[in-house]
Amino acid sequence: MTENEPLNESSQSNGKIVAIDNGGRLNGNNHANGKFQKSKALPMPEHIEAPCCRDIHGAKEPPDGGMRAWLVMISAFLCNGVIFGIINTYGVIHKLLTERLQEQGDTDASSKAALVGSLTIGTTFLLSPVAGCLTDKIGLRLTTLIGGILSSGGLLLSSFFTYSTGALYVTYGIMFGLGAALAYTPTLAILGHYFKRYLGKVSGFVTAGSSVFTVILPPGMDYLIKSYDLETTLRIMSVICTFVILCSFVYKPLHPPPAPPKKKPGRSKASMVMRSIINVEIWKRKKYVIWALCIPMALFGYFVPYVHMMKFVQMSYPNNDQNLPVMSIGITSGLGRLIFGAIADLPGVNRIYLQQLSLSCIGVVTILLPLTSSYVLLIVFSLIMGLFDGCFISLLGPIAYEICGPSGATQAIGFLLGLSSLPLTIGPPVAGIIFDKTGSYTIPLILAGIPPIIGSAILFLIRFIRDDPSLEKTNGVMVTANGTDANGGDNDEDVEKHLASKQIQPLMNGHSKAATLNGNGSVEHRPESETHDPAAANGKARLADTESLTDALPSYKENV
Repeated sequence: MTENEPLNESSQSNGKIVAIDNGGRLNGNNHANGKFQKSKALPMPEHIEAPCCRDIHGAKEPPDGGMRAWLVMISAFLCNGVIFGIINTYGVIHKLLTERLQEQGDTDASSKAALVGSLTIGTTFLLSPVAGCLTDKIGLRLTTLIGGILSSGGLLLSSFFTYSTGALYVTYGIMFGLGAALAYTPTLAILGHYFKRYLGKVSGFVTAGSSVFTVILPPGMDYLIKSYDLETTLRIMSVICTFVILCSFVYKPLHPPPAPPKKKPGRSKASMVMRSIINVEIWKRKKYVIWALCIPMALFGYFVPYVHMMKFVQMSYPNNDQNLPVMSIGITSGLGRLIFGAIADLPGVNRIYLQQLSLSCIGVVTILLPLTSSYVLLIVFSLIMGLFDGCFISLLGPIAYEICGPSGATQAIGFLLGLSSLPLTIGPPVAGIIFDKTGSYTIPLILAGIPPIIGSAILFLIRFIRDDPSLEKTNGVMVTANGTDANGGDNDEDVEKHLASKQIQPLMNGHSKAATLNGNGSVEHRPESETHDPAAANGKARLADTESLTDALPSYKENV
């Protein structure tokens, strides 16, 4: 049975209380004259075990289309492209900055100029958790707007300090990096508000924006620098960043922000403040904890080939084009994001398994790079690496929505990127240190291919976690860890409705079994014959004795 397919008549209840999924209330009318009125069974989708389940949005489904949805997709594409297009093409600015510092007699010109770009990418990832928390507090629109202003302003200020690396550390490295962090996280989070069936395809299209802009910007920046100067180029890039500001006005969220934490006895004020800022519920999900720890582990060697590829080609294949392998990775990375984004939306496709496959292939190819015997084979490996790089990147947003749901996806993405900042920053320098000591890239590249394989293998632990403790199904009602249903409402009302009748009729596999609430809060299933008098044959439910249920109420609520 497919999702949202209505039950046939043989599967529907006949005058019984029916428990429905997606956080819905029990579909039962108030009793009259000692009997319950006949209720109409609502459609109930077939339960699919996580992490393959696509039913993650509750009652309010994303539109999966429409003018606003397509504008959001295009805006996110532009934001992603502008932010990472500028970050990925810093090499053009690095070359010119190095030359200017050398003219001033600086002996560490190359490392100082490189630190400007390193600060940018490090700040972007390190402060992504801040972006996630800020998004939940002030909203997607305002966070993206602030990010656009900071990134555009950082580039504009950088144009006045092109001869001072100390000032560029602040304006280009930290200010632009912070703006990029605040704009990038909402770019991934907004997609789940408007898309569900096509979330994989849309995420692939949006993340392909960085590949497109990475191809377009370098020749354009070269032309501007040669025709004008670095200062003018930075000011034009600042104008390009204003697209992020314009796109922020399109980001109209459809899901409400997470509800504030409830006050509980014994909880300190500091704990309440922390819970109001950080969505602690995502860290109660074991699947997310495993995912958020394995991905950073895999990224220790992930970017080593990207950073050292040109030097590796120069040493191993001196008479061939040094830029072609990196260009090959960039081109197939964009294709991979589109292809695997579409594959991820196919029925029965497990997105986490798909991401595991991508990490494993990247690790194996990285190990094989120093063992290649020809330049053509190196290009083939580069094309394969780029293809699976696109697969890995395009699945970050959809998997976050799948594991943590709409209310937790924003901070889930932010904290994952924040945890990834350390390995992304440490990996390439460590490989460089090993190269300086050995004079060869064989050991650095082989060691760089091991972490993605290990991280991919540990992700299999997710398969052994059956039920997420923060979203449990109690008598057909989806109940979250804070005692609310999947729609965000307090579950106490549902508990009262459950206890209004001693018999709860969950609908399973087309037939009903009666369940009686015991005094200790547990539910005892009893045969049909023991729970109905002859009047039940005509579709009438018999009222049960409710006196014992009053005593059972406290323990039942506690279990829920």
